[in-house]
Amino acid sequence: MNILKLVRYLSWAAVATIVFVTTAIVLGWWRVDGPGGLQTDAGIEIKGLPQLGGPFTLVDHRGKTVTERDFLGKPMLVFFGFTHCPDVCPTTLFEITTRFQKLGTDADRLQAIFITADPERDTPEQMALYLQSFDPRIVGLSGSQEQIDGAVAAFKVIAKKVPQGDGNYTIDHTASTFLMDKNGKFFGLIDYHEKEDTALAKMRRLLAKK
Repeated sequence: MNILKLVRYLSWAAVATIVFVTTAIVLGWWRVDGPGGLQTDAGIEIKGLPQLGGPFTLVDHRGKTVTERDFLGKPMLVFFGFTHCPDVCPTTLFEITTRFQKLGTDADRLQAIFITADPERDTPEQMALYLQSFDPRIVGLSGSQEQIDGAVAAFKVIAKKVPQGDGNYTIDHTASTFLMDKNGKFFGLIDYHEKEDTALAKMRRLLAKK
């Protein structure tokens, strides 16, 4: 194999790896398996992907200061959004609510967390009012802009203020829900508008993880 063919082969291999990893993330095929590595359900180990999630200090919708350690011990669903969101956020929180109903008592072993990307407007009081429309097991988290920036950085999400013509603003943000195991390790994603059967299967796999 000459140098040109070798370079071409390596380029195609790199592209194939990226496609595989992206597909695995979206479909939730893989799980954390020890420090520094990931493993698919088929047993194929993937090295070098960044860990999502990490330390944060925020305020819940009841006014209590919490950290990531307060949520350890239960698998978690973590979603970033804001209460003035016109569609993605209420849709996602409604889907979490209905999926909890479908899981029955198994849902008690999950913790759903809604972290605002708009701390300027989303005070703990506003979060509490907003969450009255959804499952009471969903915890809303707010805080200072600096605290929210820390959580955004830990989960590597997009959360960008976008001015609107009327002097108001909206927030562009990551629409996926993060699945975290009981030890706070990233397990997978539920994409926005995920098929219902697929989303429930991912949640059940998360619950089954030892």
